Amino acid sequence: MEKARHRLDETDSRIAAAMLASPRASWRTVGRVLGVSERTVVRRAAPLYHDGTLRATAVRNPVCFPDLIPLALRIRCKPNRISAIAATLARRPDTIWVDVLGGGDEICTILFLDGPDDRNNLLLRDLPATAAVQSWTSHALLRVFPAGFDWSGGLLSQEELASLRPDLPEGAPRPALTPADHQLVAGLVEDGRASYTDLARRAGISALTARRRLEALTGGLVVRLATEVDLARLGIRTEALLWMTVAPGRLEETGRRLSRHPQVRFASATTGSANLVVAVAAADLDALYVFLSETVGALEHVSAMEVTPILTGVKRTGLVRPGSL
Repeated sequence: MEKARHRLDETDSRIAAAMLASPRASWRTVGRVLGVSERTVVRRAAPLYHDGTLRATAVRNPVCFPDLIPLALRIRCKPNRISAIAATLARRPDTIWVDVLGGGDEICTILFLDGPDDRNNLLLRDLPATAAVQSWTSHALLRVFPAGFDWSGGLLSQEELASLRPDLPEGAPRPALTPADHQLVAGLVEDGRASYTDLARRAGISALTARRRLEALTGGLVVRLATEVDLARLGIRTEALLWMTVAPGRLEETGRRLSRHPQVRFASATTGSANLVVAVAAADLDALYVFLSETVGALEHVSAMEVTPILTGVKRTGLVRPGSL
């Protein structure tokens, strides 16, 4: 049985938010920005990484990896088998997110599939052969709006966020990927805070080259560094997915606008009857209601919306959550 998760105190929460905003920030930088000592940051942050409250990783940008097929699946299951199906999906190396939704009979999972064969095997062979799966819908992710990756829970000021985030040039070119780059990305997916020395050893290059290549990969949005966090410990008790129908001519504007909202963790244009999916994290149901009525309600070009509460997150950003299986 999963242990009770206690809410972090203010200092721990702000350190966690800093790591969300800048996953590879040094302890010294975090301390300077937050106005605490480097020693305090180390003493507070190390246990958070040790117990899985914080986990550092990286996410590939499918635009830069042509063989990847980003897909969102909504899978209806027999309620008494949903935990087993979610666990099976979480064990797949190509699943990024696995969430149990709604009334406990539906799973949403985001996958990065390695080409058409993997996609077809999943949709035409694996899912039909699983007796506990009753039905599913498939949605290709057409464009992931990157502002959602800058989510920090609204715990830091704009000045603090600006001090933590690297000042990347606008429109930085996307570098051509080398075999060493693929090894660097694989190392970052395993540990987003791995040292340059460790990354260099894995890729067979020098630490200085590893640093330069990583800066080029992140600056060109080939890979996005990410920190995964146990939201309940930040006092966030309500998560939901919004499946929205937006006028096609306003889809880009709406997606970008929502992705910048402090309660939005993820936003992507999709195929299907709903053409925009948005992941929202709120303190409670009332905060979610305010977001829906005031933020979404102010958007003129949203014609329909389905709200599906997230009951539990089994896997996030490619990482299985401790105690979720």
